[in-house]
Amino acid sequence: MAQDFESNGARVTNSATTIYTSNSDDAVVGLRLANILTAAVTVDVYITEGGSTDRYIVKTLSIPPGSSVELSQGGSKLVLQSGDVVKGLCGTANGIDAWISVVDAIST
Repeated sequence: MAQDFESNGARVTNSATTIYTSNSDDAVVGLRLANILTAAVTVDVYITEGGSTDRYIVKTLSIPPGSSVELSQGGSKLVLQSGDVVKGLCGTANGIDAWISVVDAIST
């Protein structure tokens, strides 16, 4: 069975930033956050389910300067339903680069 792998990058700011919006039943297979500043920053990453309920993956995660963290690793996956939105919120303006990798349309 062929899989459709997709990716998206976003600069996470101190205002809720959309990293990825699911348009089908998708599986997140990678989510990396990189601190691009010279000081530590904090970041929240959450999924807004169906446009209304926020479910946190991490809250107030501190990332040292010049460091990154992988939120989905070791074969773990986050399953998204159509319309779910992965968002980030950085404690400092423009402090985080996010890169997400997904398998699109995991069920047909």
